[in-house]
Amino acid sequence: MSPTFRVVWFLILSLSSTAAYTQTRAQQSPIPTQLPGQNAILMGVAWYPEQWPESRWEEDLRLMEAADLKVVRIAEFAWSRLEPSEGHYDLDWLERAINLAAKHHIVSVVGTPTATPPAWLTQKYPDTLRVEPDGQRVAHGNRAHASATSTRYRDFCRRIAEQMAIRFGHNPNVVGWQIDNEYGYAQMSYDDDTRKQFQDWLKAKYKTLDNLNSHWTTAYWSQTYDNWAEIPIPIGPHNPGLMLEWKRFTTATWTSYQQNQIDVIRKHAEPRQFITGNLMGFFDGFDHYPITESLTFASWDDYVGTGHVDPAENGLLHDLTRGFKRENFWVMETQPGAVNWSPLNNFLNRGEARAMAWQAIGHGADDVNYWQWRSALNGQEEIHGVLVGPDGTPVPFYDEAAQTAREFAKAESAFRGTQPISEVALLYSYDSHWALQFQKHTKNYDDNRLLTNYYRALRPISQSIDVVSAYAPLDDYKLVVAPSLNVLPKDLADHLLAYVRNGGHLVLGPRSGMKDEFNALLPQRQPGFLVDALGARVEQYYALEKDFPVAGAWGSGQASIWAEQLKSLSPGDEVLLKYGKSNGWLDDQPAVITRAYGKGHITYIGAELDDKLMAAAAQWMTQKSAVTPVLGPVPDGVEVSRRVGPGKQVFVFVNYAAENKRITLPHPMKLMLDGQQQGSIDLLPPYGVAIALDNR
Repeated sequence: MSPTFRVVWFLILSLSSTAAYTQTRAQQSPIPTQLPGQNAILMGVAWYPEQWPESRWEEDLRLMEAADLKVVRIAEFAWSRLEPSEGHYDLDWLERAINLAAKHHIVSVVGTPTATPPAWLTQKYPDTLRVEPDGQRVAHGNRAHASATSTRYRDFCRRIAEQMAIRFGHNPNVVGWQIDNEYGYAQMSYDDDTRKQFQDWLKAKYKTLDNLNSHWTTAYWSQTYDNWAEIPIPIGPHNPGLMLEWKRFTTATWTSYQQNQIDVIRKHAEPRQFITGNLMGFFDGFDHYPITESLTFASWDDYVGTGHVDPAENGLLHDLTRGFKRENFWVMETQPGAVNWSPLNNFLNRGEARAMAWQAIGHGADDVNYWQWRSALNGQEEIHGVLVGPDGTPVPFYDEAAQTAREFAKAESAFRGTQPISEVALLYSYDSHWALQFQKHTKNYDDNRLLTNYYRALRPISQSIDVVSAYAPLDDYKLVVAPSLNVLPKDLADHLLAYVRNGGHLVLGPRSGMKDEFNALLPQRQPGFLVDALGARVEQYYALEKDFPVAGAWGSGQASIWAEQLKSLSPGDEVLLKYGKSNGWLDDQPAVITRAYGKGHITYIGAELDDKLMAAAAQWMTQKSAVTPVLGPVPDGVEVSRRVGPGKQVFVFVNYAAENKRITLPHPMKLMLDGQQQGSIDLLPPYGVAIALDNR
């Protein structure tokens, strides 16, 4: 049983064993908590009772219960209602809302409202507002407009979080907490106090200016600092060492901002209540690995925006989120059909959101919540997708959400105590991502797209992939692929080499091993500290004006955007691909080299390859590493995912193809949505879903 599931299991069991909660403040009759004790996967919605008359709440909750929704996220934007004036708190309405939800078998996740400070706060204390890079202080009226570095603002955040934790930390109808909302959504504040904090942070890290100047090579362009106060906040292109440290300082800032609230909640809340934060996929404002360390589990907000779901990209983002803590996660928000913030806010096709919800479960989500319940009558997101319209009656999407929630309830027993288990890992590094973004060398280079290309090629073969930090434990993986480890210091290189020596297969992508931990070029050529193990190095790299031919053991195709000229330094090297006639420099030169090292292998792919070659590369990698699919062959367009628990495994099938598909199972399994024991899934329509339990 995964740690995440144990937490949720415990809190739900705690709920079911609580016969009643007596509202001593409101002097109301006891209301039983009735979330079933066996729920393993849940569906919910973001609900904003503060926007509506209290007389409306019962009908909202009746409709939620009728749709089999089990969770509401509540209060994350309600600060002005919770603290209408400084030091005067009104939490009674929220307690009534939470306990009325419990009457309808719905539990609450309470959000701290610190993404939206009230007007009285920002007007009385304008220093709490963020300063933009141009020096202008932002105005009140949006969200995420406060300064995360403001000591005064953090004091207010701690006070409101403490008041909420005192009131709801022992409420059996509250299962957990969400800190703030999509923090890091806005930039850091560029005020003088933030700059001083940044300078103090650098001083604590580097100890001396000589040390900092050396690592940043500040002799270049006469950047040498002789006083800590001279160091700026980087705006636009700047010294690469300074820019990387600003990102790390940003990470430290948001980590401590989050911890400021976690500490006070934990002081007053029961251990059964989880604490999470809703993250945003590839958002790169901070490093998500340290941010999530203090959370019970990670959550993210899963939106398509314009167009339709790309199952590979969406699956990758689920796996990225699961990899932050290497545990199951929640989808705290997802779109009910359409959004309002994209250039084209088209509606998802009928059944597409259902397919997305089940894909999330297959990739390790234990909960999926739609944003939002009902259209707000005013505000910046008036015409965002909902389940209930402004008139209070369901929109057409309500039925699809209800169908999916009922399916969750029907199949949830299969998912108890399960999590994804993979033989393949993709490594992700925020340091490397930032370093590449700072110096792309070609506007077309996109390391996240490259990561997605590797995932798209490998996932149909392995049918399960973990996306984890480069420093994560690797021994359980047969294949580890690092598409973009641009920043590769000695300790990380040693970590990877230990994996290879013990029998693993490490595959490196282009631009690997170029930088040290200070974003400075390593004296040795790429891949830096891994050159000896690879028995080869990068002689030169090239940003490509056009595609160049590549051919070899994987067939023939094209290299685009980026290509590296490799040179073998060892007789044990095997050249898998070479460049054809191109720019003269690359002609007949190695593009891909592999070598045995210790009990394992290390491979370097020095170019962005076309889809055909990527597919061939993925076949070679998995065969070389003895990776086996979690199920077996499935038709093109069908995604299969697996979750494993004691004595069982459960498979989630989602058909993203435009036509019906038939799936042959390796042996008869119980199909959870129709209750039949079958050896095949005879008809899986477009966006169709099937759940198969194998407990042999």
